[in-house]
Amino acid sequence: MMRVMKRVLAAGLTAMMAVTMAAGCGKKDSSSKDEYKIGILQFAEHGSLDNCREGFLKGLENEGIKKGKNLKITYKNSQADTATDNQIASNFASKDYDLICAIATPSAQSAYNAVKDSDTPVIYTAVTSPEEAGFVDKDGNNIGNITGTSDMILADQQLKLIREMMPEAKNVGIFYSTNEANSKAGIEAYEKAADKYGFKIITQGISASADMPMAADSLIKKVDCITNLTDNLVVSNMQTYLEKANKAKIPVFGSEIEQVKLGCVACVGIDFVKLGEQTGEMAAKVLKGEKEAKDMKYESFKEGDVIINTAAADKIKMTISDDVKDQAKQTFDKIDTEE
Repeated sequence: MMRVMKRVLAAGLTAMMAVTMAAGCGKKDSSSKDEYKIGILQFAEHGSLDNCREGFLKGLENEGIKKGKNLKITYKNSQADTATDNQIASNFASKDYDLICAIATPSAQSAYNAVKDSDTPVIYTAVTSPEEAGFVDKDGNNIGNITGTSDMILADQQLKLIREMMPEAKNVGIFYSTNEANSKAGIEAYEKAADKYGFKIITQGISASADMPMAADSLIKKVDCITNLTDNLVVSNMQTYLEKANKAKIPVFGSEIEQVKLGCVACVGIDFVKLGEQTGEMAAKVLKGEKEAKDMKYESFKEGDVIINTAAADKIKMTISDDVKDQAKQTFDKIDTEE
């Protein structure tokens, strides 16, 4: 009887091992890898997105995944060109990557569309509205093997700061890209908070860089100040409207620290290095096999820091109160120039 039972147990264990091995063959097993291979696709070259990439690598390193040790990276920047973005994503899809990191909404959309029929996970960052971008349903559930972090603008906190710095202001201007789905969500966030602080939001859309000079001339005539979204096309052309706004003595408020360094007077900004770091730590869980991207809720950055640039304020003869100066986590006394 004992021999029979042993035979049955042995047969059962053999069958279980066969099933386990077969299940593993249809899916990448990253948890036992000596080296992880990642493709990083970044939509444009500007400070906030560069900071996201820096933070992403830092987040991976926090979890023991480090370039030059057990991480091989292919990095591509599409230079804000959608066609190039799609080409890079298609190329990435043909590679045996363990994960694709997509920085900014257009790149996240390109990457997901390229790999959605495979088992390659996509981890995004600097996506303002995952729902508007098509990555989650109305209940916030992922629509595929994709997750990441949102850089939704801190509209309420930003308008509070603008009201403190401009007690008499009425109209707040916002530039947005007509081709970027996330901008709609950012504008809606501002419009929702505007009444609370006694503001009216006035928007001006552009579809290409060539539109910005005329759009800036138009918007500047209608507003008391301008506040930025995390809109890639707009931010890439910030110097164009910043120069015009400075001449008209119209303050421009940034959406993150790099914009304040470059001449915006202030912001309640997201720390994009920390946002990227948060994203990297999420990616590490996927790489190690601890979680699947499709099962991880996207995350957001909830609290921003007050950052001011006294040189930018002096340039337009704007006085920053001692109270605002006391709130500032960082203060810059010069304006950087873009390299």
